[in-house]
Amino acid sequence: MRARKRENNGSGVAKTTGWSPWQSLPTPVRISPEVLAETLAGGQAFRWKRVHDQPGVWQGVWAKMVARARVNEACELEWSAPETMAARFAPALETYFAADVNFAALADQLPWRTDIILEERIRAQPALRLLKQPFGETLLAFLCSSAKRIPHIAQICEKMAARFGEPVWDDVKALPTWPRLAEISEQDLQGCGLGYRARFIHDTARLLAQERDWEERLPHAPYAQAHEWLTALPGVGPKIADCVLLFGAAKYEAFPVDTWILQAMAKRYGLHGWRPAQVAQFGRAHFGPLAGLAQQFLFAGERAGK
Repeated sequence: MRARKRENNGSGVAKTTGWSPWQSLPTPVRISPEVLAETLAGGQAFRWKRVHDQPGVWQGVWAKMVARARVNEACELEWSAPETMAARFAPALETYFAADVNFAALADQLPWRTDIILEERIRAQPALRLLKQPFGETLLAFLCSSAKRIPHIAQICEKMAARFGEPVWDDVKALPTWPRLAEISEQDLQGCGLGYRARFIHDTARLLAQERDWEERLPHAPYAQAHEWLTALPGVGPKIADCVLLFGAAKYEAFPVDTWILQAMAKRYGLHGWRPAQVAQFGRAHFGPLAGLAQQFLFAGERAGK
């Protein structure tokens, strides 16, 4: 049996020097390393990083969990976790990666047969997946995203976790919860590089402190109802609400419209000068109840310059 050394890093969280053996996370469709990279670092989530000394390996943290992910030679998704945590990770990873969802079958239901642009995007990344992240955490991350690029959002999230989050393992910390955020001043939030977004997070946290069970209740509400509820929060516009519902509640009818999608819909579909609300309405009408999946194919293709 391999010996393990346990120590304490001063945060009260025990550290073990080892990671668990790699384990398969069965999914209906095999994926490539490129698709895994797009899924983890393409704007759905912001707390995944490449492990520099292990090519193709990503390390991420969500809720109070930390894990690594990679694609093996057989194009199967694999995961590893700190040995002290691995036993309870499989169900959480299955949920996070929506492992039971056959996204290839869902993509086949999109109108690619009559939409050559969409067909090209699907063929470019046929196994693209949508994550299902913790709802409250997804809301926080996308409240940080207004007018920011993906690397900047990731930096802000790391600063908030480092300053206000609870230890998870070793030097890894979770994002602060909404109850914790309700205790933090706007001035202290400013120290995380949030700019004007600090006020939105501060005010939203105070409002959410008065709500009960919203993180459990809202993901199960109908899309329109959940969207209306979210957009009533400070700083949450239609785009942020759609991102939260798509990546945090698996509401696949959501169609987030950011600058990449405005560009794609103008260049590829001729929607020049359309406002975001008009583009979102077109997207839901044209692509149907799986519009959010189509959006992710278009988003990935536009960012890749294809």
